[in-house]
Amino acid sequence: MTRADLARMIDHTQVRAHATQNDITRLCDEAVRFRFASVSVNPVWTSYCAKRLAGAPVGINACVGFPLGATTAHIKVEEAREAIRNGATEIDMVINIGALKSGFPSFVQREIAAVVRAANSVPVKVILEAGYLTTEEKIRVCEMSLRANAAFVKTATGFGRSGATLEDVALMRRVVGRRMGVKAAGGIRSFADAANMIEAGANRLGTSAGVTILQEMPA
Repeated sequence: MTRADLARMIDHTQVRAHATQNDITRLCDEAVRFRFASVSVNPVWTSYCAKRLAGAPVGINACVGFPLGATTAHIKVEEAREAIRNGATEIDMVINIGALKSGFPSFVQREIAAVVRAANSVPVKVILEAGYLTTEEKIRVCEMSLRANAAFVKTATGFGRSGATLEDVALMRRVVGRRMGVKAAGGIRSFADAANMIEAGANRLGTSAGVTILQEMPA
């Protein structure tokens, strides 16, 4: 793998509540400089990123229902639609974790499917927030995401109980096979972290440490 190959697997991320316009400007400029796959931002910054990145080969990834997944399905659908109107080229959505834990998987299935339909041809990544889920629940959400024709399943928001683990990435890859992508996110800080996640089965990485990761990569 070359440094360019690795860069094209990274969603360069800034989703902190206190992120300023200067932070988002730096995020976009670094994404162009290092040729990252996308910038990942809260939806409020989508239109700004679209203007800043106009003409650049960098996607704009808007995070929907983020970080708790506790908005209604209707709001997630409208949030996704608005983000796409504002220039988002990918959507990361957090599932309704409480509904899943309450024993209402059919609700979660319908919610995922509704967001995928609303996004139309824009890829949707389904965030499990795996640190809160049992193995059986993780498998079930991966299967739901496959049925809904989502593009990726994603480990975590980075705001939950835990971030990405090698075990979760490997499990998710086993369930979805090569039919969809697996995004590892949460706690990926070094080149070693990134390499291990890719070895476990991830083909996209969500991290705010993308520049450091590339700089640590052996020549």
